[in-house]
Amino acid sequence: MDTRADAQRRAGSDTRAGAESGTGPDDLADVLHPPETRGTPQSLALTPPADVRAHITAHLGSAARAWLHRALDEAAANPGSHGPISVWELRIAEAGRRCGPDHADAARVLILHAARADVDALTRVYFQGTTAERRAVVQALPHLVPGHEALPLVEDALRTNDTRLLAAAVGPYAARHLDPHQWRHAVLKCLFTGVSVDVVADLDRRAHRDAELARMLGDYAAERSAAGRPVPEDLHRVLTLTDPTATPPAPAAPRGTRGTDGKES
Repeated sequence: MDTRADAQRRAGSDTRAGAESGTGPDDLADVLHPPETRGTPQSLALTPPADVRAHITAHLGSAARAWLHRALDEAAANPGSHGPISVWELRIAEAGRRCGPDHADAARVLILHAARADVDALTRVYFQGTTAERRAVVQALPHLVPGHEALPLVEDALRTNDTRLLAAAVGPYAARHLDPHQWRHAVLKCLFTGVSVDVVADLDRRAHRDAELARMLGDYAAERSAAGRPVPEDLHRVLTLTDPTATPPAPAAPRGTRGTDGKES
């Protein structure tokens, strides 16, 4: 019997599969990346699955398109768990190899949606999956989980230092369900790791006149300045959102080319 480990070993060739997808990453930009989210992981979380399917299948090569149609039909016919592992979970592990790295996230989100994955299934896929599979689970949450039950998955993703997973974790599900304390620390984590705050869903609304976030940002800026390190430009932007009358602190002059300082807020 095929196992998830077998599928993941085969899926390890994601980076060699680009030719099979038939297109590059820019082909779906106008469809899956509206101007306000273009280039961010939020696009899959915000685009209706029917639109994602229509446009990804139009841009995949014939072999990849046929595989995706079969995978979605299998997922729809066999939702939930069947035996030690669901057939659609194997397809999630294969998606990178079959559809290519440029389209794997979209394919995985579509499979999860077709399988009507509940929180238990999403949790299983997340914790048994690769980083790429975890990213797809987080991106699928707004389509599949109306309540806060999947927050533990977002909280786990926010603890990562993988910037692509972190960027997915601060999408619309987090904006909707993270409490203020968790959300503020998620914003700071983005600043610390160099993830653009452009990916933080609903940033303007949640940061608006947030005095506690302003205090945390000020402390972080002061810490960076005292250490002779530059203050991220994104910090100035978020600080302005917390209080439109505030004057952003001047960034410290850079010293050398050092990256993050290894200390999280």
